[in-house]
Amino acid sequence: MAGCFSRTKISSVLLLLCLFFFSLSEARVYPVGGKDNAWRVPSSEAESLNHWSEKSRFLIGDSLVFEYDGSKDSVLLVTKEDYLACNTTSPVASYRGGNTTVKLERSGPYYFISGEQGNCVKGQKLIVVVISERHSKFTAGAPAPSEGVVPAAAPTSGGGRLHGELVVGFVAALVGSLVI
Repeated sequence: MAGCFSRTKISSVLLLLCLFFFSLSEARVYPVGGKDNAWRVPSSEAESLNHWSEKSRFLIGDSLVFEYDGSKDSVLLVTKEDYLACNTTSPVASYRGGNTTVKLERSGPYYFISGEQGNCVKGQKLIVVVISERHSKFTAGAPAPSEGVVPAAAPTSGGGRLHGELVVGFVAALVGSLVI
């Protein structure tokens, strides 16, 4: 029968649509600095963790993994004011142990500094800007957040978001083949 859909083809389309929507909500886990043990005092300005975060795209639900020597350091989540002043006395949250995972649960900036006295002043600090999922494709015209941190146009690690775009292509091809 011309123009009809078979049950097999309809099932295939529904399966691909489910995979597509699952891939859109897939959270990422980012090692801070893009590598192991990067939570440390940088040896130069070029090694600043903020250079790494400016090139990454973080979405709500993603997580950061801080690896460090837990006997000598910690990670503090602080306010913007405490970040700028390197104030370790009243953190929003404090993490210890050497392997810390922080889930990014809201959009906006997150400010992290080292809990070891003096390390923040030496550059061991990080700003991460989280964008909302619905704005992830439209950030090019958005105003830049404070501190000059601008999300990149494409993620530099975890290419899973590309997977969603590939699924869209497969769904479109499959739907096109459904009409006989």
